Amino acid sequence: MQTNLDLYTDYLLSSFGQTSATNMARLLDDQISHDDVTRFLSQSHQIGQTLWKTVKPLVPKHQTDQGLLRVDDSLLHKPHTQETGLVSTYFDHTHNEYVKAINFLSLLYRVDDILLPVGLHIVIKYWQSQLKDKKQVWKAPQTKNEAFRELLYQAHQNVIPFRYVLADSWYTNAENINAVLAIKKHWLGAFTTNLEVALSKQDRANGRFVSISSVSLAVGVPREVYIRSVVAPVLVCKDILPNQDGSVGELLLLTTDTTMSYQQILTTYQKRWGIEDYHKSLKNNTSLQNSPARSIPAQSIHLLASVCAFVKLERLKLAECTNQFALKGRLYIKAIQAALAELRLMQQNNLLANILPA
Repeated sequence: MQTNLDLYTDYLLSSFGQTSATNMARLLDDQISHDDVTRFLSQSHQIGQTLWKTVKPLVPKHQTDQGLLRVDDSLLHKPHTQETGLVSTYFDHTHNEYVKAINFLSLLYRVDDILLPVGLHIVIKYWQSQLKDKKQVWKAPQTKNEAFRELLYQAHQNVIPFRYVLADSWYTNAENINAVLAIKKHWLGAFTTNLEVALSKQDRANGRFVSISSVSLAVGVPREVYIRSVVAPVLVCKDILPNQDGSVGELLLLTTDTTMSYQQILTTYQKRWGIEDYHKSLKNNTSLQNSPARSIPAQSIHLLASVCAFVKLERLKLAECTNQFALKGRLYIKAIQAALAELRLMQQNNLLANILPA
């Protein structure tokens, strides 16, 4: 037996605590060695190609030209790990603080309740000198927006049919929108109040742009405007959302599909929230956070394997007509039952059964 991605992902799915090469060897009764697992984790893998090979058989079975592509990035916190370029310092908007973490981008294909990761980019930074002061800083060779466009082009080359790209405000910019329009698809994303728009085609031709914050947007009424560096008109609209503290906030949305109604814009954009299930499943079901690996190759392979394990769970979810957390729960119960049976056998063999009063 030899360690490979298929075997390693099975190990991640069947684990309920810290994963390690030693524990994997023990689980398989030493049919593989600690060194064999370590060698596997130190190998070089083509992240995108490997993920696509894993998920490709599922796509044709569920694809539709009304599918959605969702881009998102996540932070895998590593507070006790030294900065390596893979582990680096990022601002966590959820906790409003700087953290040490691994940053990765996912491109997910959604059809109905099916969620398939079809693209993955792991951010790795390198020491670089700043032009102005020559100060050495950690910096990635490409921005997250550039990485997203690479994932988008790869999905297009893989002939994945879809209609909309959904994104949060970080990715809503002219370059990304034009990239989506270039492959004859539509953009639907949130945007911030610093967006500048022209209120008519003539205003655009004359360079008259104003901040969207100065434009009166009525809730429920999309408005056609123009944005810088994008030739086609876009629709913008506003929604009011309640916050947990009782206050209300604004959600500003932009789409290049000018045929959409307000309700269609909202309903379609709300489908992006499936990304939270993806992140929760990675962290709770596929042992994403349970790797003791320290090297960049080993941590990268472990992250890739966790995403591939998600694909395995999604396939099982469809076959078993349940959800990923229920599947992991079934594995957990089976593991406890096996442990209980082994404990009782040990007690019986050592004449220790039923030694306590009923």
